[in-house]
Amino acid sequence: MIDLVRALRTYVPDAYYVGGVVRDALLKKPSGDIDLALPKNRVKEAALTLAKHLKAAAFEMDAEFGVWRLVTRKENLQIDLTAFQGKDLREDLLRRDFTLNALAYPVDAPLNIQIQTGKGQKAQVRLKKLQQKLLIDFKGGAKDLAAREIKLNGPHVLQEDPVRMLRAFRHAAELKFSLSPSVLRQIKKDAPLVVQAAGERIHEELNRLFQTPRAYENILLMEKTGLLTALFPLLEEQRTCAQCYYGKGGVLKHTLDCFRREEWLLENLHKAFPKYHKKLAPIVQNKALFKMAVLLHDIAKPATAKVQGDRLRFFYHEQKGAQMARKILDNLHYSKADNRLICGMIAEHLRPSNLASNDVITDRGAYKFFRDLGDAALPMLLLCWADYTSYITDAQLRRILPKSADKLMSIETAKKTANVGKTLRHMQVLSLLFKKYFDSPKKIKPSKLLDGREVMQILNLPSSPLIGEILEALAVAQVEGAVTDKASAEEFIRRQYGAQKSA
Repeated sequence: MIDLVRALRTYVPDAYYVGGVVRDALLKKPSGDIDLALPKNRVKEAALTLAKHLKAAAFEMDAEFGVWRLVTRKENLQIDLTAFQGKDLREDLLRRDFTLNALAYPVDAPLNIQIQTGKGQKAQVRLKKLQQKLLIDFKGGAKDLAAREIKLNGPHVLQEDPVRMLRAFRHAAELKFSLSPSVLRQIKKDAPLVVQAAGERIHEELNRLFQTPRAYENILLMEKTGLLTALFPLLEEQRTCAQCYYGKGGVLKHTLDCFRREEWLLENLHKAFPKYHKKLAPIVQNKALFKMAVLLHDIAKPATAKVQGDRLRFFYHEQKGAQMARKILDNLHYSKADNRLICGMIAEHLRPSNLASNDVITDRGAYKFFRDLGDAALPMLLLCWADYTSYITDAQLRRILPKSADKLMSIETAKKTANVGKTLRHMQVLSLLFKKYFDSPKKIKPSKLLDGREVMQILNLPSSPLIGEILEALAVAQVEGAVTDKASAEEFIRRQYGAQKSA
């Protein structure tokens, strides 16, 4: 293990540990990297010299602001060297966002550094045994840390960089801190400025916020300050839509209720799906993606709302919503894969409800469901769980949750207990689909007994779309048990399609 303390004291003695690494040290927790600040004319030389000694890769991140990054090859430890923003350290710290991030500690002062490494993982670091009297703190950041409160470092920090408004909520969620009343008041004033921030920076902050188990409580605050709807104006249109159905707050209230349920589900898969939670765990690692899908799943309801008879309907809101969500996610620089998955979930989130309109969920119906949805199927089932359970109280959910894995109740039985019964039946449909997927995989993804070339040879047919239709019919026959092996597959296609050539 490298002697990092000695290396830093030797090669960058005029630098200061700043920001998160100092904050986390005072909170007695590790950080993902080390941030150092030093005079601008020293950054490049110090970075290259330090990289050579630490056997680290070094590259310039930002020429304008004087930022270099080092990554050690053995430990995968990240060290960022940044020029003072201002003429000296004091000006640099006073320009920072929150008091808890405006802290510094001299590199040449006494301390220990603990490095935690894991195979294939980025190293974690923790500064230990800092001397309080040597801590540089111009705005009372240490006191605010002790009070677990986030305060602005100056009156104009949000206007200078509007993404800091999102960062305030992200810090509150990650650190389990509260936002001071003055911060909330300022965010309420400055919320419209958030659209000036770059989409990729907004994405990064939302991703980190949504990855925590405290995203719901923070997006409620974001909504109260106007920041959420400033960021997603289409959510504002939900507020007055369908209040006759959802109550005060309309579709927006429903969206936030769904978000709450999704967050609970992602943290409690073992309670919702005790038999399958271990198999689902790898699928839900990106919790932020699931929460974004829930936030946008009914985005098109205001645009599609229409009164038909005595009912308010939202025809094709799921398909329209996927189109609208795609534009939003593009603006936030989501990857094509994540965009496709989220929009796939939104576009098909009524499919389980359609299945639930039948008293029996057949193997054929389940096969077509998973075939059509592909990778979006399981994530979408979790979105639907949040959607369905948002209509009942916590007490009702606790009461029916143990029954959600029971045999699918009939539609008539569900009607006898009104909304709770309907919700329970929908939950049982989801459990049944998980059961079919995990316990009977051959019926969900039947192995291919014949390929297209073999079908053409057996039936003496040329290449055409018909071959795909035959293969699909063969897969359905496998699912229903009519075909079990290659011989029966050949017999099936001869019997069903043998006359195609002559026809």
